[in-house]
Amino acid sequence: MEASSANRTNLARARKFLDRAALIDGHNDLPYVIRTDRDAAGDVARFGLRRNLPGRDTDIPKLRNGRVAAQFFAAYVPPGEPRPASFALQQIALVRQMARLHDDVFLFATRAADVARARRLGRIAAFLTIENGAAIEGRLDTLAAFRDLGVSLMTLCHNATTDWCDSATDAPRHGGLSAFGKTVIAEMNRLGLIVDLAHVAPSVMHQALDISAAPVVWSHSNARKLCDHPRNVPEDVLDRVAAGGGVVMATFVPDFISEASRVWTQPFKDEWGKTRADIKGGVDKAIAARAKKAGPWPRGNLSQLCDHLDYLRVRIGADHVGIGSDFFGGPQGEGLEDAACFPAIFAELMTRGWSEDDLEKLAGANLLRVMREVEKAAG
Repeated sequence: MEASSANRTNLARARKFLDRAALIDGHNDLPYVIRTDRDAAGDVARFGLRRNLPGRDTDIPKLRNGRVAAQFFAAYVPPGEPRPASFALQQIALVRQMARLHDDVFLFATRAADVARARRLGRIAAFLTIENGAAIEGRLDTLAAFRDLGVSLMTLCHNATTDWCDSATDAPRHGGLSAFGKTVIAEMNRLGLIVDLAHVAPSVMHQALDISAAPVVWSHSNARKLCDHPRNVPEDVLDRVAAGGGVVMATFVPDFISEASRVWTQPFKDEWGKTRADIKGGVDKAIAARAKKAGPWPRGNLSQLCDHLDYLRVRIGADHVGIGSDFFGGPQGEGLEDAACFPAIFAELMTRGWSEDDLEKLAGANLLRVMREVEKAAG
């Protein structure tokens, strides 16, 4: 059988497999994309999610074609936002509006059991997360209020260190978590909120693993062994993931997949690996100028993403791997351009010999297990 014929066969197998297995994507920034879209300006109806438009990574047709059963949508709060709680509330309202406007497609979800319920109804379970714990403004009652509004997961920080949590891409100030930061972990456990360690410094990862009463996740991070970006998970942390029951969810961001991409984009990054704010003319112009000088941007590709999945499956076990695309309206690697790409990922893994049991764990069973354990640990 020729390779192209084999690929077509595995793609058909992958689609049938994902019709049976619940695929859960752990991170998508569609709410922020809608909010910042020049035409929509935060209006979900104007954005037109039912339209399968070229050049955008997430809409209803693409989610359907990708066989997505459940999607974690991020209420992202930019670092430095002067009113982070208000910003998060506006993002939460946008997700709720999206679920109401398209209630034939989305089921607003808050518990693991909602994934199966959504599938029975032919809908996509829409979970709500907060990306950047600065949103709680240093108050535990704000955290509880977000949980009451349906938030299921919180990423402890983003690209900047906060008043209580050191970021992987900023100067540390707390040696990991401050004393208050440790109380945040305990309160998240009590409330049944998933602790997300994407974006945090390794010191925070270790401290969270020490103190969390429930498994934690990395909702959109890869293996640092394969790509030396500070946002990826280092080896000494991977050593502890299985014992804690956690899940590392491989992401599609070029600089987290491809070491060549990380090196190529270094002129635009600060010493901590995040994009500098002082680039003249903006990032797009800087990338175009860099391409003229150094050749095309090697963004990475689907095969390299699968290299991370292969590595993580061997390194920490098939029970501890998931997928968190981090679609954000920006450039992704070859074969990973939009939410319709998931069957192709599973087809590639089938070609590499993954069993259906391991593929089912990757698709969503591992994250569902974490969600159930988080719910069980809640006070």
